[in-house]
Amino acid sequence: MAADTDFDVIVIGAGFAGLHQLHRLRRDGWRVLVLEKAPAVGGTWYWNRYPGARCDIESFDYQFSFSSELLDEWKWSERYAAGPEILAYLEFAAERLDLKRDIHLNTIVVSTAYDESQNSWAVTTDDGRMLHATFVVMGVGNLSAIKQPDIPGLGDFGGQWFHTAAWPPDPVDLTGKRVAVIGTGSSGIQTITTIAPAVSRLYVLQRTPNYSMPAQNHVVSEQEWLEVMSGWPERRRLCEWSDAGTPLPPATRAAVDVSSADRDAEYEAGWQRGGISALSGAFTDMFVSEESNAYAQEFARRKIREIVTDPEVADRLSPRHHIGTRRTCVDTGYFETFNRANVELVDLLSEPISRITPQGIELAGRELVVDVIIFAIGFDAITGALDQIRITGRGGLELKQKWAEGPVSLLGLQTADFPNLFFITGPGSPSVLSNMVVSIEQHVDWIADALSYLRSSGFACIEATPSAEAAWMEHVTALVNATLYPRADSWYLGMNIPGKPQVFTVYVAGCGPYRSECEQVVAAGYRGFSLTNPLEPREARTNEQ
Repeated sequence: MAADTDFDVIVIGAGFAGLHQLHRLRRDGWRVLVLEKAPAVGGTWYWNRYPGARCDIESFDYQFSFSSELLDEWKWSERYAAGPEILAYLEFAAERLDLKRDIHLNTIVVSTAYDESQNSWAVTTDDGRMLHATFVVMGVGNLSAIKQPDIPGLGDFGGQWFHTAAWPPDPVDLTGKRVAVIGTGSSGIQTITTIAPAVSRLYVLQRTPNYSMPAQNHVVSEQEWLEVMSGWPERRRLCEWSDAGTPLPPATRAAVDVSSADRDAEYEAGWQRGGISALSGAFTDMFVSEESNAYAQEFARRKIREIVTDPEVADRLSPRHHIGTRRTCVDTGYFETFNRANVELVDLLSEPISRITPQGIELAGRELVVDVIIFAIGFDAITGALDQIRITGRGGLELKQKWAEGPVSLLGLQTADFPNLFFITGPGSPSVLSNMVVSIEQHVDWIADALSYLRSSGFACIEATPSAEAAWMEHVTALVNATLYPRADSWYLGMNIPGKPQVFTVYVAGCGPYRSECEQVVAAGYRGFSLTNPLEPREARTNEQ
């Protein structure tokens, strides 16, 4: 192998995960290369440039913790950073830490295949290169494979259309235009709120109404920055050991055990504080008790009725599913938007889309004439980006084949028959139910520590065992089945993608309990993983206890 194609580790993706993994492994003395399909670093924040893109985790908590230089030199402007600021932060991190020299941009990974005879992965790119590495780390993201629009007639549309997760880098001027937004998840809600004042007519095409909490966003003052950062190490520790990866103190009471006045006071305090856990973090039984969840649901619907002046519109905007079982959104005036004269809510359950026409969108009984269609229809979540790469493990087994009935892994980090292949925030980890940066950092450090352990112990290969993997997924399934999560039709279950296995594979017990599980595995000598040196005649060490 030529020197410029042979690496210790190849990392795929240059978002938060890839940048941190590169920095950590390079610091540990490994030869690392990062491959990124975009023309710049940033991951999901490069592609999601839609109007109003904003994080739903507070800026102070949605940043790297491993670098004192980054912490000292970067100051967030708002409580909830907008997309361009987060992208600028990742660019700053890549420059400040001198990461770009080991990143190949504009590079699509087509396939990666394990060669057992060499204990090596061959990584093939779209320009025909073949690279080799002992280890491969998938930092491709949980929400990076977009769901493509599949409405008949789209090719006939005479105007412009965009997908929020593939927004063009150049500004799109919507001033004075007639616009339809299809989808009212997080991306749709942020887009709708932002463009409503500028467009002449806005049609919001909603299938399922979503719960959305007020962000209560504000500019971060110098005093606030100093106060937060002075106690930042403890704040980060709280995030790492919390459920959602945020510093919100854990609830101590069950909703069913307090009076209605106390419940409403707790909900109101959360509403005024704002954020994704404004209601769902109020009581301990929110995700396991129908009664408790119903109290919070009614509070949220009451808030919508108070904000939206048209009772019929308010009713159509009011969700009926359990709070938190579909992704809760965070907004800056979403429900108020429907009090504008130029905004119309279209209920797709009563007026389904028939087709796209040259002039707009044909519904069951009328046509919406528009200049622009914006698809805010989400992602093929968690496994979608992995499915876009042909990943072949031991014996020619393809990952898509192994996961045909749903993904399986050990800790969300590895899957059996794919030695030395790691997933960052893979299926079976807290991933999309957590602050992604906190979960990413924990996975990056776990992987780096495992590689250092292999090197110091004389091993060259680590692989999840089938029995440990099966036991872990049974544990993950048991945890979720004890909650309300499976009762909602959601992308958590893959229900937004036709033909995708409907399996809930997110670890729901929280970041702290998950971190403890990972630490116990390491303390037991990497229990559940097979450690070998396959190119030398020595026995494998497998710890199943």
